[in-house]
Amino acid sequence: MTPRRWTILVVPHDTESPREYVVGERTLRHATVAIAVAVALVLGAASVLFTPWATPAARLAAKQNERLKTELAQMDRALAMVGDSLEALALRESQFRAIAGITSADSLLTIGAVAPDGAGALQVASASMSDVRRPFAQFFGERSTRRSDVGALLARAAQLSSAFAEVSDTMAVKMEKLRTTPSILPTKGFLTGDFSHARMHPILRESRPHLGIDLSAPTGTPIIATAAGVVIKSARDGGYGNVVEIDHGNGIITRYAHAQRLLVRQGQRVERGQEIATVGSTGLSVGPHLHYEIHVNGTPVDPLTYVIPE
Repeated sequence: MTPRRWTILVVPHDTESPREYVVGERTLRHATVAIAVAVALVLGAASVLFTPWATPAARLAAKQNERLKTELAQMDRALAMVGDSLEALALRESQFRAIAGITSADSLLTIGAVAPDGAGALQVASASMSDVRRPFAQFFGERSTRRSDVGALLARAAQLSSAFAEVSDTMAVKMEKLRTTPSILPTKGFLTGDFSHARMHPILRESRPHLGIDLSAPTGTPIIATAAGVVIKSARDGGYGNVVEIDHGNGIITRYAHAQRLLVRQGQRVERGQEIATVGSTGLSVGPHLHYEIHVNGTPVDPLTYVIPE
């Protein structure tokens, strides 16, 4: 069988004569193999240079990149949860602030950092929580952005901590003031005598100021301190009979008169609700009852104005 041949004719554009090339079957086969080998080499080189699966090191790097992406996605979710938690804390802080009586203008809820301005004064650079919650996967590799977002969260947490400390201190002061303010009744009984600047004394039969209230109760009924303080008198005192006086600070003194038994001593510190005496009828009294007074900076006031209804 005669081997097949192919003739390739090259015709130039100018006036030169056409050129003729004769290619045999064997030559064409060799050329095809050479071209295939060259293509394979090019593809192999491309896979080494441009794909992540060509070498063990590249495969390891690809796995590490996938793991980092997963970890960053988890960090994004965790930071979003932290942001939500900080928002909830901010709401609770504002509620506590209202209870403590601190105006919202004093609040430290703005996210931001304090930086000097051109004049040397301090100004607050704010950032919104939406900036903090931006998905970190969108900024893969943008470390400065990520550090900025984490920094905003840390600034938010620091400011909330400072705000809670402020509220806590204010609440502590108010709670201490409430603890030492006589706002409860000193015994269980019936109100039988009001505070008055002039009333008929039941024994002396003359008009005299009644500088407290009378609470009638059976003999032996417990008398309790209406607020925390220090006992400044626990003794018999003329027409008051057996009397206890307690200094609560802030210029407030309470007096408990006509007691049967005195259960505290002078100089003793007592707490709100602590039993200090029992109801009796000592001194100028027509029956078992407690005479209760409150003095503010030396002036008697109506005890009922201090009682908070249960």
